[in-house]
Amino acid sequence: MKNSTAKLAGLLSIIAGIVFIVAGAVTWALITSNLTEQNITVAEDSSMLPGDEVNGPFSAFAQAQIINEHALSATEGKTYAELGAEVRAAEEAGDTALAEELQGQRTTVMNASFLRASLFTSVVAYGVAALVVGLGALLLIFGAAFNSLAKAAPAVAGAPVRGEVPARV
Repeated sequence: MKNSTAKLAGLLSIIAGIVFIVAGAVTWALITSNLTEQNITVAEDSSMLPGDEVNGPFSAFAQAQIINEHALSATEGKTYAELGAEVRAAEEAGDTALAEELQGQRTTVMNASFLRASLFTSVVAYGVAALVVGLGALLLIFGAAFNSLAKAAPAVAGAPVRGEVPARV
């Protein structure tokens, strides 16, 4: 690799690393800010982080999990699809009161699914932000390594490297 190519690769890698770290940190901060604005607290009966403010990946995950537990508890473990089949069966049997009750449960499960999806989106976004920061750090390391190689490499092909005795012909 030529000296100038190594220097350019090092410089571009360092610049990209800085951009990645800043972008990842800003993304993390935006997610945290938006979650904090919602004033969500992990339910007290959660097995993870009970009572914690939802403002990070672990608390968002914990709240998503307990929402699912609550929804399943409200429907005696029945899923959205299962309740749909029961609503249809109750309507076909002419039991409108049961159909309405089951539809209410189905709406509860649907809302829980939407909330969980939103919280899981935050968890994934935190993961992506962390990945981008990590990649930025690697790019900085690679950039520093390329610049180090560029400084150590001889400027002229065939020229001896520092400390090396030139070969005699």
